[in-house]
Amino acid sequence: MDARELRTRRHHAVEAWSTFVEHGDDAEPLVRPEILSSWARSEATVSPDVTEAPLADESETASIWRGSPLQVAVESVESELRRTAEDGDLVVAVTDPQTRILWTYGGRVMRRKAETVNFVAGGRWDDGSVGTNALDLATRLDAPAMVFSAEHYASIVHNWVCWAAPVHDPVTGVELGVLDLSTTWDRTHPIGLATARVMARLIESALPRSTAGTAGADDTHDPGLVMTLLGTAETRLDGQRLLLNRRQTEILALLAMHPEGLSLEQLHALVYGDQPVTFSTLKAEVSHLRSALGGQLSSRPYRLLMPVATDVDHVLGLLRRGHVAAAVEAYGGDLLPGTDSPALGELAEYVAVALREALLADPQPDAVVRYSELAPYDVEVLEVCLRSLSGGVGGRAHPAVPLLKGRLAVARR
Repeated sequence: MDARELRTRRHHAVEAWSTFVEHGDDAEPLVRPEILSSWARSEATVSPDVTEAPLADESETASIWRGSPLQVAVESVESELRRTAEDGDLVVAVTDPQTRILWTYGGRVMRRKAETVNFVAGGRWDDGSVGTNALDLATRLDAPAMVFSAEHYASIVHNWVCWAAPVHDPVTGVELGVLDLSTTWDRTHPIGLATARVMARLIESALPRSTAGTAGADDTHDPGLVMTLLGTAETRLDGQRLLLNRRQTEILALLAMHPEGLSLEQLHALVYGDQPVTFSTLKAEVSHLRSALGGQLSSRPYRLLMPVATDVDHVLGLLRRGHVAAAVEAYGGDLLPGTDSPALGELAEYVAVALREALLADPQPDAVVRYSELAPYDVEVLEVCLRSLSGGVGGRAHPAVPLLKGRLAVARR
């Protein structure tokens, strides 16, 4: 999204917020339902002019954090979290299940901004304390959430954009808190939500084994291998990035999609199709992968021996549950663009078509705007969405209409 589009989006967010503050329910057609619901909760307890988040008792916060599974995990991957914050001039925060911040780290500029509004350890960021924000939404929805500019209820963070994703105990599935990334609204980036989700999984992969689960719970509940395949490919094992070539990533992706395992012949067909590539070439690639995975790749059949999580499974799971907007936010782009693996090519088409058909059936405006950034020439999705918005409500056009019309004009050239 370019600077002009961002400014337009911010203008519409401010307009919707002003309408709500002044006229309440008149803002309903202007914002996402989850934002409107949070605004309504916020209005009951918080002034939109609140100047900072309330702080919990410092010693109590420290005692909750000290020695907790979250502290162990965060300290294990802290260098990666800090690097992410510094590279993107973000502030990173980890909360407890009540949306109290337990740990933060910020880039130079954002750290100062965060301190002025108590976006620090002990800050209470539930919407009943400081109004609508991504940390609270991710906690309530138990799903990744984004809040942009004036979608925040409190005007003190109208200059922010925040992406948050829940952190779960990998054995019990209990939500332990959320991981949040925040920066200024003009630095909004399409991969922000995906990055938050990857960072949350990074923390999950470093959590100590829970004692709350059933006795004898095995490793398959712990997502030790995390693969990002949509848009930009990245593979991490126990939080550490693996340096793999394109073919090795493809092989690992196929093994991740087939937890039951694959024979040498099956894997060869899925990777190479009819290409004249010898079995020994595939065996050499698998041997390198086995070494990179610390031996956690069995033979006969080839099968991964650690827990696996992929963004492909995440997007498809959201679509199955009818969470179209969340699926679009989590979709980073085509699966391994340019792959010559026939199996991965088919999977890429399946995911892209499933997402597109879900939007055609339920053309949520904000989701279509996001989708149009990834597929700017998909005229049909834009037209279907615009038809669904024709006339507006009370004569007022939806704030996404100008963005959609702009995309449509470019797509038709």
